[in-house]
Amino acid sequence: MSIEISKVTANIGARVSGVDISKPLDEEQVTAIREALDVHKALAFDDVHLDDEGQQAFARHFGDLTTAHPTVAAVDGAPNVLPVDSERGRANHWHTDVTFVLNPPKASTLRSITIPPYGGETLIASSAAAYRDLPAPLRALADTLWAEHTNDYDYAVPDEQIDEEQAAQRAQFTSIKFRTAHPVVRVHPLTGERGLFIGGFAQRIVGLSVGESRKLLDLFQSYVTRPENILRWRWSPNQLVLFDNRITQHYAVDNYDGRPRRLHRVTVAGDVPVGIEGKESYSIEGDASHYTSVAE
Repeated sequence: MSIEISKVTANIGARVSGVDISKPLDEEQVTAIREALDVHKALAFDDVHLDDEGQQAFARHFGDLTTAHPTVAAVDGAPNVLPVDSERGRANHWHTDVTFVLNPPKASTLRSITIPPYGGETLIASSAAAYRDLPAPLRALADTLWAEHTNDYDYAVPDEQIDEEQAAQRAQFTSIKFRTAHPVVRVHPLTGERGLFIGGFAQRIVGLSVGESRKLLDLFQSYVTRPENILRWRWSPNQLVLFDNRITQHYAVDNYDGRPRRLHRVTVAGDVPVGIEGKESYSIEGDASHYTSVAE
């Protein structure tokens, strides 16, 4: 059976059928999936029967793997697999994975392990569509800007309102401080598309005050999160979603009344982002070499 690609929305997302990703893929299949990812930004595979080893083997078709996370513990015995578990915290803020390091992952895979009976969707947004939506004056401004990304996240919940377990999770997440400057507009290394490379870890525009930065970042972010630019993925058992981390953002919706929800994430090492003038991102604080190699 040949691979079939079926669009889910106009701007982002497609279902892939006609391939068994639990088995080694041939060059033609890998090329077809890579090309579909370039076009659709996020790909969903149904009825996949993978364990952690199989998920890692699939992700390796797209490059070297990162370890699970720069600061957060991996699944026991699987150093490249991150448990995305509601009991360990909830990523209900818009973000691109690990943008606080110099070379964030180029691709992420999420596999359903435990799915609540309702809710728990993952929203994935196209930052390329967001950039295209910008009026010309805003696009010209965004093209010139750089933003500092950090894992010292600006949490909305004050310290006095979190319990000991949440405090420990926060302390682990920031146990190594990272700060990196990335272009607000990133050029995709394969397609040449421009996308808004911001999200929750982008805390400040280089050269502007915190207050000025927040207003601009919120304005640009409002284009990323337009409903037309979002794939709302409702999880089912035995699914895997692959998305291009270089030109998307995502958000885990916390709408399942605290029921168990667990996904496993495996990420592929990425290149150093480049802005429209060809300048590369630069590290300000923190060494992530223990987490990821740099893709060529």
